Amino acid sequence: MPLWYVRDGLTLLSWTFGKSQKVRNLERDPRATVQIEAGRDRYGELRGAMLECHAAIERDPARVTEVGLALARRYQGAGAEPPAEARAAVARQAAKRVVLRFTPTRIVSWDHRKLGGAY
Repeated sequence: MPLWYVRDGLTLLSWTFGKSQKVRNLERDPRATVQIEAGRDRYGELRGAMLECHAAIERDPARVTEVGLALARRYQGAGAEPPAEARAAVARQAAKRVVLRFTPTRIVSWDHRKLGGAY
């Protein structure tokens, strides 16, 4: 399922609702696979990475707010600080959310640009 994320070194951070099925699944089994792709418009530009990860769940409200704001900065564009009303909305949502920390244990990557158009 698609998730917005921010990087912390090789670790990926995301957030989701604390009562979601994915959180329940990760509580039972912390193994997860994350796939990141780029260049989807043309096959010859497709590249990406598959990360086999250990997932940890963080519930500290201050940390959840911090990651929520980092996501807002990344996805609203150019790392700009979100306006006050957006920051307030993130803080309100943080009470119902958790941070998912995906730490890779194995990484596999591919890059179709290296094929030089011969596939």
